Amino acid sequence: MKKLFHMDQTVYDIINAIPQSKRIFEEIGFKLDEANLAMSKKITLKMALAMKKVTAEVFEEKLRSALEEGTENQEKLRLQGVLPCPVKIPLLEAYSAWAEENDMNDKVDYELQAASMGLDWLVDAIDGKDNDDAIADVFISAGFDLFFDKNLIGKFKDKGVFKDITGFDRFNKDFDNEEMSLKDPDGHYSIIAVVPAVFLVNTDELNGRTAPRTWEDLLKPEFENSVSLPVGDFDLFNAILINIYKKYGEEGVRKLGKCMMMDMHPAEMVKSHRKPQRPAVTIMPYFFTKMTKNGGPMEAVWPADGAIISPIFLLSKASKSEEVKPLVDFFASQELAEILSYNGKFPSTRPGFDNMLSPDQKYMWIGWDFIKENDINQIIKTCEKLFDEGRQ
Repeated sequence: MKKLFHMDQTVYDIINAIPQSKRIFEEIGFKLDEANLAMSKKITLKMALAMKKVTAEVFEEKLRSALEEGTENQEKLRLQGVLPCPVKIPLLEAYSAWAEENDMNDKVDYELQAASMGLDWLVDAIDGKDNDDAIADVFISAGFDLFFDKNLIGKFKDKGVFKDITGFDRFNKDFDNEEMSLKDPDGHYSIIAVVPAVFLVNTDELNGRTAPRTWEDLLKPEFENSVSLPVGDFDLFNAILINIYKKYGEEGVRKLGKCMMMDMHPAEMVKSHRKPQRPAVTIMPYFFTKMTKNGGPMEAVWPADGAIISPIFLLSKASKSEEVKPLVDFFASQELAEILSYNGKFPSTRPGFDNMLSPDQKYMWIGWDFIKENDINQIIKTCEKLFDEGRQ
């Protein structure tokens, strides 16, 4: 058992090292007001216990009880978030192993749901809260609407509640280059990975049309009523809407609405060539394109102008930086980067990490300047209206 003190230490040094000991000294008869606290710099523990006729064993027993009581009453850290479905199980397994190894099971209350469950439960946990003590200490999820809505996480961000403590000075070359810089320049939000949106083309359904290679190609009249969009995947769909709005304006979003033939889950999309009503193109997370069979009609296309990305954010409270640092380090670790990137095809931002993608597999990102200059939640609402107009 680790020794808490030695008899030649001064009372002052012990109190500085173990604040809970002040209460024990007072219990055995020391009145540690300001004057007596100054005197305690000259009194050793051996002298103090002799003066009060208390044995070292009794003092240690009282002190250990106080420390155990403090541990039991210590408020647990709160972790909430949404995990991408393809990697939910390996991520939770990795977390459980890490928590066990680092004695964190009794220190963290966590609720991590699959993305397929949606964000409503997380929105409910935040909506109406004004005090940052009322929300979780760490969040992990994708979601433009959740993290930039000024009635939800956005209002806490504006108060400086969150701080990036990953220690990443720069992201890897995929996300920090001449064309883009994904890292939050204000240091509020961490981003540990991204969900890229790509095309899956059913070559049997092109009917003489050239397969789209860019987002602009997809918006051409020949693809009206020919595209399956991930409307149910709010994070990714909102990212698509915002990027199309920024690059092609209101008319671009209307054209995207005209393109839509149906809404399908990505797992359905890879089998869409078997359905009676078959889209020529489906837009889906990159992961699901790996489920297609070789030699079939389905061809994966990484847009030449960049796969639109929905970032996977990692938020931590600045006021709890020291306490949550182990959690943040876990989610920003090499192990998690490998699970996200290699298992889930969600490219990691970790510095020096190799996502094993070719240089021509670029990304489309709205940029932090656009986020700061606009009300993202209002833009999403505008885009939804424009998209519906296009569908009519």
